[in-house]
Amino acid sequence: MVATVIISTLTIAAMITTVLLKPYTMIKGHKVGLYYVVCLIGAILLLLTGCISFDSVIEGVTAPTAVNPLKILTLFLSMTLLSIFLGDAGFFNYVAVKIFLKAKGSKLKIFLVLYAVVAILTIFTSNDVIILTFTPPICIFAKKAKISPLPFLFGEFIAANTWSMMLIVGNPTNVYLAGAAGIEFMGYFSVMALPAILGGLVGLFALLIIFRKDLKTPVPVLEQTEESGPQYRIHKFPMIISLIHLVLCIVALAISDLIGVEMWLICLAAAISLTVISSIYHLIKAGTLHPTLFTLKSAPYELIPFILSMFVLVLALSEQGVTSILSSMLLSGTKTDGAVFGILGTLLSNLLNNIPMSVLSGGIISGTSIPATYGAIIGSNVGAFLTPVGALAGIMWSKILSGYDVKLPFSKFVLYGASVAIPTVIASVLGLMLVL
Repeated sequence: MVATVIISTLTIAAMITTVLLKPYTMIKGHKVGLYYVVCLIGAILLLLTGCISFDSVIEGVTAPTAVNPLKILTLFLSMTLLSIFLGDAGFFNYVAVKIFLKAKGSKLKIFLVLYAVVAILTIFTSNDVIILTFTPPICIFAKKAKISPLPFLFGEFIAANTWSMMLIVGNPTNVYLAGAAGIEFMGYFSVMALPAILGGLVGLFALLIIFRKDLKTPVPVLEQTEESGPQYRIHKFPMIISLIHLVLCIVALAISDLIGVEMWLICLAAAISLTVISSIYHLIKAGTLHPTLFTLKSAPYELIPFILSMFVLVLALSEQGVTSILSSMLLSGTKTDGAVFGILGTLLSNLLNNIPMSVLSGGIISGTSIPATYGAIIGSNVGAFLTPVGALAGIMWSKILSGYDVKLPFSKFVLYGASVAIPTVIASVLGLMLVL
């Protein structure tokens, strides 16, 4: 047990250090995530030192259960691909630019419209895709209008990481934790709708208080220019086909328990179908597969070694009895488990990052407490905006901002983020307690 705890602790500490200092590096022209390399090394050390057997890992990875990490990864990556196809068709960028180009009057109006649009799109797609897609147009608009982008950037970031709680597909942490507990699509929605709504509204109210002075000032009306227009044109057929696949996939997921088809199979089928149709379209139209291959290449495949490595760490801790000890300390068997893991998950997300936190929480809960599972889901989403290290999306978001010369020091992120995260997690947890 001691060796397992030491290796796991050092691995997590090294992972957090790389996330803070240098999450990525370039090797022979290829971008490599050091944070998942560190986790992979830790998992290999556990195998080499006998803390966990190779047979146990294979059995855990291939188990015909809801906690199977391969099924969970397939579900998430397939849904992410649907969102990326839609984004590459120009849909998200087009919507973002239209919000700003058609804006009239005050910053408050733009802010509210942007928050609402991001919230709606996040519910049905993926919070990471929305954040990475909407951030550049916001920075471009603010630079042209000569105004501070921070109210709009935080509105986008917090909306995406709050309303992502509503559906199981909104965040990979939702997928992992709900999948580990065997929670179905509609069962998840029936519980998490109220926490997401309350958290989203409280988060919005907190943002309006923080940026109240800035949002009272007017903003100039901007006409579409060469800078903001052509690069955001939509490609109609790919956009329509992507929307159809996304809608049909969501509908199929909603009735998955009725038709007796696992969610990961539905998402995989939708992703394969869209990939095939996209390939045929581009071959006919341009005689090349490059656009489709580019989309496929854009998927976050780095999550595969990251999640699998963390799964090995948690599996080793479980076999050594560590997660059982933590479970007995943290779980009471009542609905207050939701509040405990909601708050604990928010804090741990900023010590471990929200994905490792979710894998660890899943191991501790081990399907024994549904309230704790939903609480951990709340923490994994809200924890993303407590500090920049709460989620990988926060790290990538910060790097995008620096590329557009938007200054956002760590201290300012924490000041704004914590001011919103604290009331938001309280509201979401209270909503969860009312539903359970």
